[in-house]
Amino acid sequence: MQRIIYAALPLMALLSGCGNDARKPSAIATAAASTPERVHNLEATVPPQCYTRTQGQYNPCYTCHQTRPEEEHPNQAADGHLQAAYAFSDFALENHWKNLFVDRRPAIARISDDEILRYVRQDNYSPLAAQLRARKWQGYVPDLANLAQGPSAFDAQGFARDGSGWRAFNYKPLPSTFWPTNGSADDVMLRLPPAFRQDASGKPSDAIYRLNFDILELAIQERRHMNIDPVDERTVAFDVDGDGRIQGIAQQLRRPRHYAGAASKVAVTPALYPQGTEFLHSVRYLDPRPDGVQGSARLKELRYMQKVAFYTPAQLNYRYGNERQEKLDGDLPGFVSLGDKGLSNGFGWRIQGFIEASDGQLRPQSREEQLYCMGCHTALGSTIDQTFAFPRKLAGSKGWGYIDLRGMPDVPQRGQQEGEIHQYLARVGGGDEFRQNAEMLARFFRPDGRLDAGKLAGKDVYQLITPSNERALALNKAYQLIVREQSFRLGRDANITPMQNVFERVDPATAPTLSPEEQYRADIRLDWKS
Repeated sequence: MQRIIYAALPLMALLSGCGNDARKPSAIATAAASTPERVHNLEATVPPQCYTRTQGQYNPCYTCHQTRPEEEHPNQAADGHLQAAYAFSDFALENHWKNLFVDRRPAIARISDDEILRYVRQDNYSPLAAQLRARKWQGYVPDLANLAQGPSAFDAQGFARDGSGWRAFNYKPLPSTFWPTNGSADDVMLRLPPAFRQDASGKPSDAIYRLNFDILELAIQERRHMNIDPVDERTVAFDVDGDGRIQGIAQQLRRPRHYAGAASKVAVTPALYPQGTEFLHSVRYLDPRPDGVQGSARLKELRYMQKVAFYTPAQLNYRYGNERQEKLDGDLPGFVSLGDKGLSNGFGWRIQGFIEASDGQLRPQSREEQLYCMGCHTALGSTIDQTFAFPRKLAGSKGWGYIDLRGMPDVPQRGQQEGEIHQYLARVGGGDEFRQNAEMLARFFRPDGRLDAGKLAGKDVYQLITPSNERALALNKAYQLIVREQSFRLGRDANITPMQNVFERVDPATAPTLSPEEQYRADIRLDWKS
């Protein structure tokens, strides 16, 4: 394995092949396709949202950038200061996400609604495994059957019907990139290693597997106990309620020191997943149906993470320290390449992804396209062991099952009193980081730009963050244009009009920053009790 080294190139060289207009994505995409391993954006780990003009008052940054007060917490990224300043490398001062500034309305108008509906309702997931095997792919080969069908691929408790061990869970999407109103629906599945699915003798045990999932939830939530579905302690040979005895039915789980069954030697570590944990994340188009907007059969992306190494909190703290020093030294990001198996984030996880080719079939992402994911799943202050979704799972047994936003309340983040979506809209001044979601502005904001809290009252998460059918179709068309161009390295946000509240180039000396009063402490985990 070798560390990937990216040589810096002059800006004009990065834009070569597109004449004097850096906003012609098709020309740039053609150049990128001819040199797939060349990395153009050396700071692709800095996402487009980081170039938002905060104007000294709008703060979308707090969702990702946090400094935890607990000195012993495994996440010591301590990047809360990034709420206060555009702390970019010299290379990153130029916003290389040029797709943000493309006006796609004329091209969108040339795509009919019927055409885009036929497209998003096609299954491009099912052929992927055979295509990868044919090319002797050495990385993750999708092994979850019928994922394109969404909820019907799982039973009522979230377990995949194919027996693969994957389990879907219901969670509240993170504000606001993953809100359907901003372009995509998604789902996330979790799988634990074989030992976590077996009893002490090594025999498969559904009861043990369910119990270990519940123990993991307690660990990631850093809670001591929670109510669970009734468990016969004798069946699992485990002291579920922590009363020192193994007998009878337990309905409360107390966080143990070790996992159950054949995984009994694996210690339970707060805020960390055990080695071997896997995540599968599908990103989808929006499918307007008579009963509402839902995720499409067609996948935009399929993302996979596996925890290949376990580091203790002390070991992680050392690695975070190295990360901070590299940034202080001005080093550009570099990650260990694992070939077909993706990239290592340096904190125990390997990450790889698949994305649509120009013909709509899924293909492995290029190195540069994978870098886009690494910024959020490496040293980011808000994550729990480099993950977002599972820490936001609906608490307890109600949270096991395919994602469903209907009826889900807008509960606060942990330690807050106000509903998370309500709070986010007020702090950000819009329905997305860029403050350019016109439909959200019209729905929930007054003409003077202030949030109209009364318009949020009584609405569930689905009603708050799902777009109209018309907007869903337009967002689908906007993204399909990016797919046709294969211009992902210029950005994959499905914006319809050019972004106005975004820097094309940041001048740290003059860009307004947020005062201490406009910076916030936050925990992405949620207070479901409220």
